Amino acid sequence: MKAAILTGGGDCPGLNAVIRAVVRVIANNGGQTIGFLEGWRGAIEANYIDLKPSETDEILPKGGTILGSSRTNPYKDDNGVQKIVDNMKSLDLDALIAIGGDDTLGVASKLYSDHQLPTIGCPKTIDNDLSSTDFTFGFDTCLNTVMDAVDKLRTTAESHRRVMVVEVMGRHAGWITCFSGIACAADAILVPEQEADLQDVCDRLAKRREDGKHYGIVMVSEGAQLKGEGLVTQDAELDDFGHVKLGGIGRKVARIIEKRTGIETRDVTLGHLQRGGSPSAYDRVLGTRLGIHAGRLALKGDFGKMVALRGLEIVGVPLAEAVGTMRTLYPEFLDEAGEFLK
Repeated sequence: MKAAILTGGGDCPGLNAVIRAVVRVIANNGGQTIGFLEGWRGAIEANYIDLKPSETDEILPKGGTILGSSRTNPYKDDNGVQKIVDNMKSLDLDALIAIGGDDTLGVASKLYSDHQLPTIGCPKTIDNDLSSTDFTFGFDTCLNTVMDAVDKLRTTAESHRRVMVVEVMGRHAGWITCFSGIACAADAILVPEQEADLQDVCDRLAKRREDGKHYGIVMVSEGAQLKGEGLVTQDAELDDFGHVKLGGIGRKVARIIEKRTGIETRDVTLGHLQRGGSPSAYDRVLGTRLGIHAGRLALKGDFGKMVALRGLEIVGVPLAEAVGTMRTLYPEFLDEAGEFLK
């Protein structure tokens, strides 16, 4: 068995845990593993490094990815797909394990269906919005990073009697916003799944101030929308997968709250801070388990699958079923959070 690994899209804690586990499983069965550098770009350019257990055993606690990443889309690159097909043959590869989110795994799924390339997917995103898996690695670490940041912001908000609006990632789904909002006892949670009524938020903040709470915390997803308005974007330029660059809704919400309530309001955008740092224990274990089972699927020749967490088990699900549809925040979580948002 000779397998290749790549990591695509935004980085997140736990990627190196997956890489380490795949390399170990393949090596334990007498195989060899290489790593394409910078996502699909490396697969197109045949730019890779050899991966051995002795060189990857200590990468478990490291954030990011030792292979580098990019948002390269082979289907947007001249002859990109054919180059990958040719490189798989010239490098004598038996399997290609793609670790990424919906865009990266969407490419892996198309390569399998269109060209019968032996691909396997591993779900990665701090947004936790991939279909067919209960949780993605990176999400837990992200939540702890957001929680730590908000706990620090709370002290200055309370000291200065301010409202702090915290903008977090979440283009299509509000998993980060809702879970961190619950963990941080937020006064308002604005998510992409439902239009936000800022007058309701302002009334709630004013009422809580009257009741003796002299500060407020408002959590907002970058992809949240205010009633009657569209997405707030930084510019109209699209990436290779057709996404606009979001950002700025936190500042807009803060200005509206201050204008309507008269309460001094500040905004903080956590941005890429949410992707960084060493993975939590949960993400180290989940990434390791997913990597082990991705390696085992490769050894069995069970391609066109994505490894997924279902309950406490790791299972293989068809890649085609796992991509293309965002897994938005379940309504029951918003309902539960709502008990504290009245």
